[in-house]
Amino acid sequence: MSDEDEMFYAPHDCLEGLLQRGRGLGAVRALQDPAAAAPFVYDGIRRDWRWDGIDERSLYLARLVRDLELSPTPVVEQLAGDEYACLRAARVLELLAVSGSAEARDGLRAHIREGEHWAGVLESVADRWPADWWEDLGEVARARMGREADPPWSREPWTRFGIETRDVPVRPREGSSDRSDEELLALLADTRSSDRAKTDALRELARRPATEELIPLVPLLGASAGGRPLAPLRRAVERLGARAVPAARRWAADGREWLADLGVDVLADHTEAEALPPLLRRLADQWEARYWCGPDLTARRLARFGPAAAEAVPVLRRYWLRNPHSCERPGYLQALAAIDPSGLDHAHTESLWDCEQLARTLGIAHAPDIPEVRERVAALRADPMEEPDVRAAAAERAAQFADTA
Repeated sequence: MSDEDEMFYAPHDCLEGLLQRGRGLGAVRALQDPAAAAPFVYDGIRRDWRWDGIDERSLYLARLVRDLELSPTPVVEQLAGDEYACLRAARVLELLAVSGSAEARDGLRAHIREGEHWAGVLESVADRWPADWWEDLGEVARARMGREADPPWSREPWTRFGIETRDVPVRPREGSSDRSDEELLALLADTRSSDRAKTDALRELARRPATEELIPLVPLLGASAGGRPLAPLRRAVERLGARAVPAARRWAADGREWLADLGVDVLADHTEAEALPPLLRRLADQWEARYWCGPDLTARRLARFGPAAAEAVPVLRRYWLRNPHSCERPGYLQALAAIDPSGLDHAHTESLWDCEQLARTLGIAHAPDIPEVRERVAALRADPMEEPDVRAAAAERAAQFADTA
């Protein structure tokens, strides 16, 4: 979310709340009442309602502007805002231009010629547009970059324009790389070693073939501040595979929450039955605390247990409906499909309009063969805004429909 002012999500089942969360149902309802939806669509571009930067919104919002036949003018005007507002608007306008909006295309090109945040906009359109839509701006770019204090980073379109760039600095590898496994393990076992030294050692071990000698050291590798493991520990333990399971049973019973959680996760990753009750408790606790970031990992582990995890279904449904962290939504849907696939036709159908690429892909694969789904799949296949992988999946499903016609 943006920090422009204090922001609160609207209820999850009203039009405003659905659009804030990027839900497919929000897009469907918006199409039914464009006048009611228009202020919320523009608000979603003006303010960043994503829970996290990895949530997807640009395509969702651009498609709403186009399909509701809204004017791009307020979005073009937003280019004059601060850098973040400008780039949010630019990403929507790039897509509108790809879909045929001359106003969107002209507005972006005008900003590159005269606007404050021209360099970021030019980099963005060069990543999205065909080269012949922006190559003629080279003279403008060279003239404007000549007045900038620093050269840009090395990426399109600068090298194509012959503009000097800065290379991304390469961080030297930490000093652990020239140490043997035995030396790294000794460092981890030494209580005098700093968290940074242990983190570097774990990161290096995680690059190498797994060594079982790490297992007895795991309980010693919590951060000195307490409450969490050292960052690379999970990756290093994952590389051990099933060899960590016997120790994980002991970790799962430990009084330290971070170690117990790690033990449960190892057991769940190998579908060990004793992991199921603590996973169910964890999901319930996450919902009680309204944790929006992370429950999808719990959901994915519960999915491994299939119908045995049926107790989780009501909570997973609530998360799918309400979580504003939209990138987690596909994980809940996949878990529901693994645990109890009954009654998911509506969810898969709605997902065809979802803001998240993976959700749309799941909808394409699993929505029922009904006229509404056929029509939407055909639209996704033909939409120039849509991501290539989604268009390819839609083409494959459309071919299946044709075979059964």
